[in-house]
Amino acid sequence: MTTAATTTFSPGRPFAALWWVPRGIVFGLMAFFVFGPLANLLLWTVAEKWYFPHSLPLEYGFSSWARVFAPRGGAVESLTNSIIVAVLTVVVSLLLAIPAGYALARLKLPLRGLILLAFLIPQAFPNLTVYVNIARIFYEIRLNGTIPGVVLVHVSHGLVYAVWIATAAFSAIDAELEQAARSMGAGALRAFLDVTLPLAMPGLMASAIFVFLESLDEFTGSYFVGAPDVNMLPLLLYTAGAGGNYQIASITALLLLIPSIGFMLVVERFLKADVLSRVGQ
Repeated sequence: MTTAATTTFSPGRPFAALWWVPRGIVFGLMAFFVFGPLANLLLWTVAEKWYFPHSLPLEYGFSSWARVFAPRGGAVESLTNSIIVAVLTVVVSLLLAIPAGYALARLKLPLRGLILLAFLIPQAFPNLTVYVNIARIFYEIRLNGTIPGVVLVHVSHGLVYAVWIATAAFSAIDAELEQAARSMGAGALRAFLDVTLPLAMPGLMASAIFVFLESLDEFTGSYFVGAPDVNMLPLLLYTAGAGGNYQIASITALLLLIPSIGFMLVVERFLKADVLSRVGQ
């Protein structure tokens, strides 16, 4: 005996499916605005001939890469200077941020909130006017056009991330752990080095990465304080873009983009939720 299969029809199903149409449009627009410029950037890095009205390059090749990394291309020197400045900026920022963050997290300092806000002052004013005056002062003391001068300017911005994240990292650590080490005979420095600092290291690593990326992408300070003696990747990018050389500009932008994406993936691993919840507290 066979039975006929019956299918049920719900009048609401077609209307429920229509809700996915605007969602699909929104996600499609988001993907276009995020990945569209990246796709255009990658195409320019290998485009040999590309002009309007063609939507894709007419010829592909790597001759622009050869020009960028040629001895007279300036990319190797700019990349080396950018990495040296970024590493020195991280070192100086952490040397200042670790004691400052520990004091702000552990000690009952008066006007603690104002102290944290003070580190935001370099971000509160227009960079152009600030760096013009800094360049004038550095010229008088012979720091203009030197790597130490560029590092000092980058540190003024990097301290914002370093101090705030370091303070949050130390605040997320239970003070009783350090007190337990002190009760077992460890001194204050030993308890800090053996207990507190290792526990805060993920947050400090995240702050170091933020400072490194901020220094790597900093243009205004590098231009007014470093140029033309200290060549940096952002300066090379600006020069190529202003001159209409989109291949060179795209390759330079890609050199800046790759470490940014890689380091941000590392930050996601190191910067835990308990540290993020205490930023600015």
